[in-house]
Amino acid sequence: MEIEVDTHSQEQKLTRKDFVSGQEVRWCPGCGDYAILAQVQKIMPEVGIPREKIVFVSGIGCSSRFPYYMNTYGFHTIHGRAPAVATGLKIANPELSVWVVTGDGDGLSIGAGHFIHTLRRNVDLNLLLFNNRIYGLTKGQYSPTSEAGKKTKSSPWGSVERPMNPVRLALAAEATFVARTVDVHIKHMAETLLAAAAHKGTSFIEIYQNCIVFNDKTFADITERSVRDERLLEVVHGKPMRFGKDNEFGIVVRGTRPEVVRVDEVGEDRILVHDSSDPNIASLLSKMEPPDYPAPIGVFYERHSPTYDELLIRQIENVIQNKGPGNLQKLLDGPSPWEIS
Repeated sequence: MEIEVDTHSQEQKLTRKDFVSGQEVRWCPGCGDYAILAQVQKIMPEVGIPREKIVFVSGIGCSSRFPYYMNTYGFHTIHGRAPAVATGLKIANPELSVWVVTGDGDGLSIGAGHFIHTLRRNVDLNLLLFNNRIYGLTKGQYSPTSEAGKKTKSSPWGSVERPMNPVRLALAAEATFVARTVDVHIKHMAETLLAAAAHKGTSFIEIYQNCIVFNDKTFADITERSVRDERLLEVVHGKPMRFGKDNEFGIVVRGTRPEVVRVDEVGEDRILVHDSSDPNIASLLSKMEPPDYPAPIGVFYERHSPTYDELLIRQIENVIQNKGPGNLQKLLDGPSPWEIS
């Protein structure tokens, strides 16, 4: 798609409006995707990268219309393959800020292999997974994250599958940045997006997102205003894990298991302090799910490691330095070419 580039953009202070394309947004009224789009457009000026150096890449699904609505470069690619296209883009032009937008079906079913390998390679890109626990574009089939027993058009008697946990999968793939946020918590979402943008390597964010038509209120038990203080745990590096309307609850670890306690009964010093560099704490958080625990949101884990694109480019430069620039035609011909007559 074409980008409306202002040749003076690098000299001007950009605003959210500069990242809004002229395309009509065609999501269902009330879809959680609107909130995510608005926050991504809002944080882009703070990221501080010119629009012509930003690319949004998507696969197939409702979320994958995202690139049309960003006044940046974009690719609407094929089902599940957005991470592969994004990897190629980053290697071909390391100066690009590359963002992948996918959903729970596109990213965790059809594209599960690409998802895992992008994370383990630590390609320098940002991967946003909109999780609404349903196939929305194809009108309501159960997805890899649908809860067990979910009744849909493709599971009329209830799904017999256990749902996939995207955060646990990302941690198992050795991702270097793993976070979760919620579409209705816009301040938290903006902060999480900015943290992801600042990370060098693959940043992964699972975004709980409501599908108002085919899976409405799927996260209502943790996101409704009346309950979210007691059912969402916002983790911040260096801060004790407390939650509740008056922060009256906290998380402690007994043995190897987390436990919800009242802070006034155990004391503040017993409350677990979040350390986003600790993979054990990240793993513990990833296993905390309602109704036994509050749903954790925030940056679960972050570490710094060389990126795939850096290592690959460095390797190519070293080979060229030692062996010369090479010859493509000579490579294709090989040492002993033969002809078919």
